[in-house]
Amino acid sequence: MNDLEKRLSLLKEDLLSAWQKLQLDAKSEQLKQLELQVSEPELWQNPEHAKKINTDFSRLKTELEPWQILRMQVTDLKEIIDLQEADLISEINDQLTTMESSLINLKKTLRFTDPLDAKNVILRITAGVGGTEAMDWAGMLERMYLRFFEKNHYQTELIERTVGEEAGIKTAVYEVYGNFPYGNLKSEHGVHRLVRLSPFNADNLRQTSFSLVEILPILDNDEDLKIDEKDLRIDTYHAGGHGGQSVNTTNSAIRITHLPTNTIVAIQNERSQLQNREKAMEILRGKLIKMQQEQQAESINQLRAGESAKWGQQIRNYVLQPYKLVKDTRTKYEETDADAVLNGKIEGFLEAYLESQLGFAHT
Repeated sequence: MNDLEKRLSLLKEDLLSAWQKLQLDAKSEQLKQLELQVSEPELWQNPEHAKKINTDFSRLKTELEPWQILRMQVTDLKEIIDLQEADLISEINDQLTTMESSLINLKKTLRFTDPLDAKNVILRITAGVGGTEAMDWAGMLERMYLRFFEKNHYQTELIERTVGEEAGIKTAVYEVYGNFPYGNLKSEHGVHRLVRLSPFNADNLRQTSFSLVEILPILDNDEDLKIDEKDLRIDTYHAGGHGGQSVNTTNSAIRITHLPTNTIVAIQNERSQLQNREKAMEILRGKLIKMQQEQQAESINQLRAGESAKWGQQIRNYVLQPYKLVKDTRTKYEETDADAVLNGKIEGFLEAYLESQLGFAHT
């Protein structure tokens, strides 16, 4: 029974912490006031105002009810535990487990408040300087993400991929579809650093490599971001690399430059110039809205020149030698099983980042 009391006490503390951070007492009072307004007959003398009040009331009630129910359940279970009835231990344990799961799920539902969180994403991986070492590292990251996507039922579509001369990739671009892709994956945006003994060096020296990962929301044409055509320079050129005869014999490759910010996107993998232009614009829109968020600008007209996710923004270290440790520089979350992480086990890092944005400690 003591273990159950401790678990309930921890649950109560966690619930109280979440309750205070989310200011649920103030929201409960707000709900009471809205309920009074909804019950007033004269409210409907102004249909537009009445509609807004009803919408606010329904939204807030839906948000608060699960929290209020859980708090009542905690209080009720405390009274049952206080009875110290041995034959109730199994039932108490089941109820407590359900309540712990409920709190975890409640906290998760509050993560995705950004309208972009539900958007599908562009994943773009670019090898840093360092030749074969860096390209091999970019290829390792590509494999890590593809395994994560497969295990978590995300769908992917390869847009462009340029392989390294000896190993790995120079760059890879994927579209990713699933459940809140941008909300779940935006924490991966930034520079990833690898420390290991070089497999490409005869002296087997310790080597540091960098790769840039970009997570860009896919916007619905001009729905979320309007770009003035006069701000764009569009160049066509002869596509190179693999892709079939039509890729290599036409000027199908596209390079689009957003002049005010000097943001450049180039695509050559699609078979037609029109397809390449559409994909390049899709990536450009994602880059610009990402920059708008980072610079806290009201519109893209206020953006300062410079790439999103600059190379100085190192977000995670993957150390394979002289010890094994993967650690996030922002949340301080870490995993000692580096091999599992590189095989796609990155859920802990995603969870820690999402909870840090709400002010919750990762457990």
